[in-house]
Amino acid sequence: MKNKIIVSLIAGAVSLVGCSKDFLETEPTEFISSDQVNEAVELNPELGVSYLNGLYVTMFTPGTGGTTRHDDFGQKGYDIFSDMLSSDMVLGGLNYGWYTYISEMQSTVDFTSSANAQVWRYYYTIIRGANTVIEGLGGNDITLTDAGSRHVMGQAKAMRAYAYFYLAQYFAEGYNPSQPILPIYTDTDAPNQPLSTTQEVYSLMVDDLTEAAEYLADFNRDSKSQIDQYVAKGLLVYVYAAMGDDAMAKPLAKDIVDNGGFALMSAEEVTGVFNDINTPGWMWGIDITLDNNLDLISWWGQMDVFTYSYAWVGDVKSIDDDLFASIAPEDIRKTQFEDVYGIDQRAPVNKFYAPGRTIGGQRSVTTDYIYMRVAEFYLLHAETAAKTGDEAAAKATLKALLEQRVPDASYIDALSGQALLDEIYLQTRIELWGEGKSYLAMKRNRATITRGPNHLSFPGESFTYDDDRLTFEIPQSEIQNNPNIN
Repeated sequence: MKNKIIVSLIAGAVSLVGCSKDFLETEPTEFISSDQVNEAVELNPELGVSYLNGLYVTMFTPGTGGTTRHDDFGQKGYDIFSDMLSSDMVLGGLNYGWYTYISEMQSTVDFTSSANAQVWRYYYTIIRGANTVIEGLGGNDITLTDAGSRHVMGQAKAMRAYAYFYLAQYFAEGYNPSQPILPIYTDTDAPNQPLSTTQEVYSLMVDDLTEAAEYLADFNRDSKSQIDQYVAKGLLVYVYAAMGDDAMAKPLAKDIVDNGGFALMSAEEVTGVFNDINTPGWMWGIDITLDNNLDLISWWGQMDVFTYSYAWVGDVKSIDDDLFASIAPEDIRKTQFEDVYGIDQRAPVNKFYAPGRTIGGQRSVTTDYIYMRVAEFYLLHAETAAKTGDEAAAKATLKALLEQRVPDASYIDALSGQALLDEIYLQTRIELWGEGKSYLAMKRNRATITRGPNHLSFPGESFTYDDDRLTFEIPQSEIQNNPNIN
């Protein structure tokens, strides 16, 4: 496996700080090495930020999974993959074929499927890039005192952990500490590695994110596209919760809720501003502009009927009927979904939409991408508090969110035990529908999912969280190219 970052993904970001193009022109045109990063950062410390910006650009760039497919556009593409595997999202039309093999659970049982390779390549590209930055700053074990270097290192280590977290979710059926799941790469010169155990992979994530949060404690980011201490802590909450270490996850989630400075999205905002990174409840995302050149091949193109692309022309992405039925009639979130085409498929036309609200109207995408918001940590605090026996705290946090969604949340007071955990899981699925988080909740809660009647495949059938069909296979290309995996 090559441990270098593709220059085309970072060249635009490098230009943002006015680096002389002569530097890039005198080096190989396909890859840039950690030595070149080190040399560049020594000449101009601001370049460390530019290389990090390149990683952030990778997160929304089409083709970063190594294909020209129209479902290959970075993190939000894999959010759709996982939402469909969790069955909370329904592929309501098969006109163009995108996501058919995901919704039919065929890609996940065929290691030759391009979907497996896309997911693998995207996250390992992030890992290669993060390792390049880390090595350019002196390596994994260096102690940094300069604030600028610490901030770059913190973000790079958080990005590496982010990539390993999603790989561990997508390629492992659950948290089994002794189960070999992924090869670990922490430097740019390592040869092909064998599979490391789940415990080893998660230990790397915990170390990276703990250090990242410390390094970023005094970092004031320029935009929400960058990882700050609370985003790093948020990723660490997810890691601990996936491990079942709820005692560690609980106070971190509470810290984000209490001290992060992010307000819950109001009732008006959950049906009005799911397209703007400046929304106070958004913690991490990207401000999409015309300069990003996103159009047909984008998350908005696949999800939004008001964007000129696939959802508009019939391949609607809708909410599972049974999940929709579970939303209380007076819950504001019930109004997020409508059957706009009269085909018994309720699309998120009042949650995710281009502001012009003209069917097929947004040709060049300028609506923003969301990766993380504070509501996730209200729900995760409630979940981890309930799992550690602190039901009073769990109820208080859950009610704080629901009071922004329903006229009367007092019914929560009567819940306890499994009924309380079930309600938290349900509210997680409702609140975060379409945001790529239902799959994560399914895995850590070891849930069994049952598809509603509006699914075009397997309606009414149930699947346990560890069903082979819900987890990706190590791709054929990796097995062929890495002799340590067989």
